[in-house]
Amino acid sequence: MSSTLTRPVSPPGAARDSVAPKRRTRIFALPEARWAAAALVLFLIALPLQLLGAPAWAWGPLYALTYITGGWEPGWAGLQALKDKTLDVDLLMVVAALGAAALGQVLDGALLIVIFATSGALEAIATARTADSVRGLLDLAPTTATRLSEDGAEETVPTEQLAVGNVILIRPGERVGADGRVREGASEVDQATITGEPLPVAKAAGDEVFAGTLNGTGALTVRVERDPSDSVIARIVQMVEEASETKAPTQLFIEKVEQRYSLGMVAATLALFAVPLLFGAALQPTLLRAMTFMIVASPCAVVLATMPPLLSAIANAGRHGVLIKSAVVMERLGQVDAVALDKTGTLTEGTPRVTDVCPLDHSGLTEEALLTLAAAAEHPSEHPLARAVTDAARKRGLELPAVQDFASTPGTGVTATVEGRAVAVGSPGRLREPHPDHPATALATRLEAAGRTAVLVEVDDSAVGVLGIADRLREDATTTVTALTTLTGTAPVLLTGDNPRAARLLAAEVGITDVRAGLLPQDKVTAVKELESAGRKVLLVGDGVNDAPALAAAHTAVAMGRAGSDLALETADAVVVRDELATIPTAVSLSRRARRLVVQNLVIAGVFITGLVVWDLVGTLPLPLGVAGHEGSTVIVGLNGLRLLRDAAWRSARDDA
Repeated sequence: MSSTLTRPVSPPGAARDSVAPKRRTRIFALPEARWAAAALVLFLIALPLQLLGAPAWAWGPLYALTYITGGWEPGWAGLQALKDKTLDVDLLMVVAALGAAALGQVLDGALLIVIFATSGALEAIATARTADSVRGLLDLAPTTATRLSEDGAEETVPTEQLAVGNVILIRPGERVGADGRVREGASEVDQATITGEPLPVAKAAGDEVFAGTLNGTGALTVRVERDPSDSVIARIVQMVEEASETKAPTQLFIEKVEQRYSLGMVAATLALFAVPLLFGAALQPTLLRAMTFMIVASPCAVVLATMPPLLSAIANAGRHGVLIKSAVVMERLGQVDAVALDKTGTLTEGTPRVTDVCPLDHSGLTEEALLTLAAAAEHPSEHPLARAVTDAARKRGLELPAVQDFASTPGTGVTATVEGRAVAVGSPGRLREPHPDHPATALATRLEAAGRTAVLVEVDDSAVGVLGIADRLREDATTTVTALTTLTGTAPVLLTGDNPRAARLLAAEVGITDVRAGLLPQDKVTAVKELESAGRKVLLVGDGVNDAPALAAAHTAVAMGRAGSDLALETADAVVVRDELATIPTAVSLSRRARRLVVQNLVIAGVFITGLVVWDLVGTLPLPLGVAGHEGSTVIVGLNGLRLLRDAAWRSARDDA
């Protein structure tokens, strides 16, 4: 009986179902949007009634309701802040609107309330859209799972009730209910939503599966190894939510200055009101000028200048497989001017591949025949090198003959009977007469000098060929190194624990000249600190436990998510979920665009505030114009920050990288 290695077939609709469902917050699901809309509708009804000369009892109550619907929420929040001895600009806006109404400027005060409520609604929508972009991943995880008891009985339970050690049944076409490891069964699982892997991955006993991934045609029993709240999907969502709650240094500085500025602005408003009165100025125009000053001098646009661009950039990066853990990280990512890269699992795929198939001249075998024998013998083995050999045979469409008497010796290799012949595959040290002049020895030495792992193939105790196996360079490694060199002005440094010869060969392929090989974890930390002591801000990219200390020491750290160890993922500031190396320079470029937008917003806010304040102090600024200018600048700043939510922003950042 023969077995043909073929690609696993996905169940119908698997590719379609594996796409993360969109989960978009409706605008009017937000209370800020509902209150702002109500205030706007009331204002638009009252305004024409007043302009057409209707009696005050017709439009007065409508304006009053406008003040209530649009102003109660920021007013209450401002009072709560005041109770904590914090002066909130929201409260100042409400006070200014009420002051305008007290002076008979009911229309102007209502306009202020409407514009202010609208800008608050826009900010709430931006925050909701940011969360929507990644929280939709939660919809991938099923709400129920089939739990198996010790006697084999099935029970349908909510996934949140699953505990570590439970055994669950995953039927064909179902989504996996929890992170765990396969106990029994074999199938192919579509992991595109977690890893970005384009093809379903074969799963058998001992393999890990993730919550939310889609099972193929086989049934699996899985032992739960992580609490549902600690699954990969849950951790992704948690990291993004935590990122939204953090504040970048620029934002913290602005908020620190805001309190002093607000107190100074209130003092200036009181002086602008009291001093002219002492010199005999009329009450109403003096109070109106002071109220206009308080409105136009309020730092609303400045406060809104920082976080929308950074949060929008975080959301956009998350949609494209880069999880930025905080606004602090997003701001710092654009500051890096040096890059250090790990080798295995970062620049390379971390998965061995057959690169050379070399039959010996006297064997009489072709490359296909040699690979067929080796793959047939290795097929029952679970060793990574064995998988590399069988994968190579699969890619060539080779049909494998039946195997008998399979045996595996750890550290040595495997033996099996293939079509009546004794086949052995393993280390070149297996050769019965390891003479340096033997053709197999010379061939193995040449392959190892080229950075390959040599695997000897014997038939009936006679060497017939050597396979070369290497960790394949990622397809986007060279372009990524080039992009990072362009962004930082210097080529990245390669930090690896591998042998110097293999490291230099790989570095030469991607254009890296500074290679530091044979490093222990503490050596990588030393290398990072050496770069930073020279005044560089280092971005370190790694994936393993041995990279974690250096990740912690770097200015900014990025972990490769698919093969990354838990420690590396926890230590890193950002995670590349789909292992697309090229997204790293794009994320750096996006961070720099976000920082430029922050500067733009601060300039816009500063110009509007300065211009309106000068106009009010040296001329006569009409209150409606002051309201429109102040709140208009706030809306402009908010919308400017939201530009980074668009996919076009990611494409532009990728082109800039």
